[in-house]
Amino acid sequence: MSPIIKPKGESFSLPGKYLLFILTVLCTVMMLMTFSTDIFNRPLNTLMAYVVVPFQRGISSVGGWLSTRSEELAQIRVLLDENEALRQQVNELILENTRLQQDRYELNTLRELYKLDGQYAEYEKVGARIIARDSGNWYHTFTIDKGIEDGLEVDMNVIAGSGSEGGLVGRVVSVGPNWAKVVSIISDNSNVSGQMLATGDKLIVSGDLEMMQNGQIRFSQLLDSAGAVVSGDKIVTSDISDKYLPGILIGYIGDINLDSNKLTKSGSVTPAVDFEHLDEVLVILTLKQTVEE
Repeated sequence: MSPIIKPKGESFSLPGKYLLFILTVLCTVMMLMTFSTDIFNRPLNTLMAYVVVPFQRGISSVGGWLSTRSEELAQIRVLLDENEALRQQVNELILENTRLQQDRYELNTLRELYKLDGQYAEYEKVGARIIARDSGNWYHTFTIDKGIEDGLEVDMNVIAGSGSEGGLVGRVVSVGPNWAKVVSIISDNSNVSGQMLATGDKLIVSGDLEMMQNGQIRFSQLLDSAGAVVSGDKIVTSDISDKYLPGILIGYIGDINLDSNKLTKSGSVTPAVDFEHLDEVLVILTLKQTVEE
């Protein structure tokens, strides 16, 4: 048999049954691919729904919480800084208030000394600050910051403006180049010759630290034959005192008792100076012997 020779110019054509078969195969393959993709995607979607999505939500919640805490910490830091600044400001105000109170106290002390200086204007005086004192509640013995270089000598009288009017504190008993020791009239070994300002009657004022617990010292040998001395009368240093200048206020009569000899009286004295609160004093630069001369 001779081969069939296709004439030139004739186009290629696929039979219809073959074309239908090819299309059928392609549709089947596409259906299988779609089905298989759905099979594989369904477990993956389920896994995402139960694992990945809650995890993402948890991360989102934690992130939001951390962001909130971060903002709160920033606010706390700002508040702490403001609190520290306010604390420093309060401390500065406290220090300033303390300085103002100290300045006011010193001003009041200087005013009292100035007033006292006017009461004893006939005497030259120098101001001094107390820098040390003996143990106890009272300034019965103390040291001041003025001495020989400032003209101080032993037995010079010391006065202070504390109390209602101020008055006699004591006298200098030892002196150095820039310091001096003072024994006050409330000391147990102190005796001052005094007199009643109103009547001129003489008496002796003696220190008594035990009685000073009640804010008083003693007087004795008061000659008051007329009975004119009463509680509250002023006592000043007498002109016959060997150490103290005359006319300096000592204190005020308290209780009065008639002695057993029926001639003299004794009792208590309230000092004119507050011996519990002393800071500044005045030293009179005149000795009793100088006045007598």
